[in-house]
Amino acid sequence: MKSDMSGAKKKNPFKRAVEATEEVHMCYKEGKLAILNKERNKVELTDSRKCGGSLFIDQCLIDQGLYPQSNRWDYAIDYNGEVFFIEVHTASTSEVRTVLSKLTWLKDWLNHKAPEINALKAKSKTPFYWLQSNGYHISPNSAQERAVIQKGLKPISKLVLK
Repeated sequence: MKSDMSGAKKKNPFKRAVEATEEVHMCYKEGKLAILNKERNKVELTDSRKCGGSLFIDQCLIDQGLYPQSNRWDYAIDYNGEVFFIEVHTASTSEVRTVLSKLTWLKDWLNHKAPEINALKAKSKTPFYWLQSNGYHISPNSAQERAVIQKGLKPISKLVLK
């Protein structure tokens, strides 16, 4: 008698994409578990059942000694079939250049090293988020504030995924 595998839970697309990405293939986590405890409250999921997992990009690459001199992005999280990329960082005028470098690095990494993850990038709204680690301290109307607004990356205190 043929065994019926139809009841077996299939891997979600995000998990498959992470596992297909050589540099991070062992770093997929269920739910929000890849996000550090102290930062987890900055990402609110209105329905945790819609979370397809998370990835701590920065730590995974550090653990392998990859890109040690680069400004690497922090996290990726799947919610409702879309992947969002989150950087938790000080939101100060002096840190804008660093975070914009991280965004450039992330986009390059997604295009060249993680195309399967890149293909799942959110399309319903912006996929890239800068979460303030301790308040908003970018000088109003400064060149730095204009730069983050132009990139669509103005820091927010919390990301709520609905």
